[in-house]
Amino acid sequence: MFLAFLFPDIHADVDWLREPEFLDKELQETVPESVSNRGTVDKLVKIWTKEGAETWVLIHIEVQSQRDASLPRRMYVYNYRLEDRYGRMPVSLAILGDDALNWRPGRHDAGRWSCRVSFSYPAVKLLDYKNREAALEADANPFAVVTIVHLKAIETRGNADSRYDWKLRLLKGLYERGFSKVQVQRLFHVMDWLMKLPPVMKRQLIEDIHEFEKEKAMPLLSPTEQMWKEDGLSAGRAEGLSQGLSEGRSQGLSQGLSQGLQKGIEKLLKLRFGAPGQDRMPRVQELADPESLQALLDAIETAPDLESIDELLPAKS
Repeated sequence: MFLAFLFPDIHADVDWLREPEFLDKELQETVPESVSNRGTVDKLVKIWTKEGAETWVLIHIEVQSQRDASLPRRMYVYNYRLEDRYGRMPVSLAILGDDALNWRPGRHDAGRWSCRVSFSYPAVKLLDYKNREAALEADANPFAVVTIVHLKAIETRGNADSRYDWKLRLLKGLYERGFSKVQVQRLFHVMDWLMKLPPVMKRQLIEDIHEFEKEKAMPLLSPTEQMWKEDGLSAGRAEGLSQGLSEGRSQGLSQGLSQGLQKGIEKLLKLRFGAPGQDRMPRVQELADPESLQALLDAIETAPDLESIDELLPAKS
């Protein structure tokens, strides 16, 4: 679907009867810097052409908000390292999500005198889809949704009212495109990440979507449940700290704060991970000092999974 939307010529040449194979491990082993927080996503995928040729495709997605002069060289470096290690040259593709309309890197040239290297790659500029809202909203490809969400996130910077209207409109649109429940959930997460709203407006959005779900009798996500969970994280933290201070007056500040933090942790574990999260509470209760509990509480808010939480807990007895 990604290639069909952004690189249709390549998509047409692929044998989709053969399952693509994602080679993230190979990419990370060969180019460790591909795993970073600089605002990019890198994927290496093995596919087959209709002629039966095995082909590796290196997909490099730039989601930075400004131009990056190092991109062309980085595309070249990733490509030649993979070719050097595995004996095959991948097809490198770039998706540019920045807001600089005239920045369109697609080539790396280097050298001196008669010793030169030249490397070119296809690049798609998401800003080129601007003002195509009607077509993007009608397109059944999930990447059309990602594209319009990205564009509206840029367009509505500093204008919370406009962002609210577009986010509500695009969220409602997810229910009407015939997407599966899993697709709706994933697109919702992308939308909520890119189009952040102030807390008050987020709560209003929750109510509006909840009412829309009831009207349409389409409780697909429910994205409202996830939004409630995220909104409840700050409430859980506040509840834990407040209860800890209250109990501290009668039981001693340190002991009371620890107990309050444990209760806050229990609430957050339930909100984020459900019953499996609550199963960690016996190990949480082995932590007595407020400093360790506070660190655990902070970690739970952003932890990607329970395994990362386990690393902060005492070993199972």
